[in-house]
Amino acid sequence: MHTHVLQLDIQGTPQAWISLEDAALDYATDSVAWEGGDGPLALLRGGWNVAARRRSQIEIYPIIALRGAPRFSLYAVPPLVSKTKLCRRDRFTCAYCGQRFLERDLQCEHIVPESRGGRATWMNLVAACGPCNLAKADRTPEQAGMPLLYLPYVPSRFEAFLLEGRSIRADVHEWLAARLPKNSRLPQAARLQ
Repeated sequence: MHTHVLQLDIQGTPQAWISLEDAALDYATDSVAWEGGDGPLALLRGGWNVAARRRSQIEIYPIIALRGAPRFSLYAVPPLVSKTKLCRRDRFTCAYCGQRFLERDLQCEHIVPESRGGRATWMNLVAACGPCNLAKADRTPEQAGMPLLYLPYVPSRFEAFLLEGRSIRADVHEWLAARLPKNSRLPQAARLQ
C-alpha cells in the first residue's frame, strides 16, 4: 500500500514526499489548493460530532499542492545527491567500462578527486565499478587514460523524485513522468510506468 503523498507548491513544483498524517494536517488547516491523482489515496476518519450526527473524515489524494507563494524557487536548488539516485541516473552503468552492475557493486566516483578539490556534486560524480574506481585512483580521467563514456548532469526536480526509487502509485508516476524534460536520460520505462 502506498502511504506517501507528493507535496507540491502552488505552481506544481515537487517539494517533498510527506506522510498521510502530514497531508491530513494540510487538509485540516485548509492549506491544500488543489489535488491530483486518479482518486483518493486514503480516507482518514476522526471523531463523531454529536450535534451534526456525523463522523469527521478527510480524503487524502496522492498529489497535493499547498496554498501560498513559495519562499524561493526550488528550480535553482539542485536535488540532494545520494548513491541510489546517482546509480539510477547513470542507469547502473560504470562510467568507465560501460558494464551494468547492481547498485551494491557500484561506487560514487569523483571525476575530479576529492584530494584535488573535487566536490560531491551531480556534475562531479558518476557511478563506477570497484575495479575501474581503483584503476583511476587519485587522478582525473584524462590522467588515468580512462575517458568518461557519458557525461554527468543535474537531474530536474521531477527526475529527482523518480530517481529516489520509492514505490510510487501509477498515477503519481505518470504525473511526474509527463513533466520530465524532453532531453531527460531516464529510461523510457520510467517515463511510461
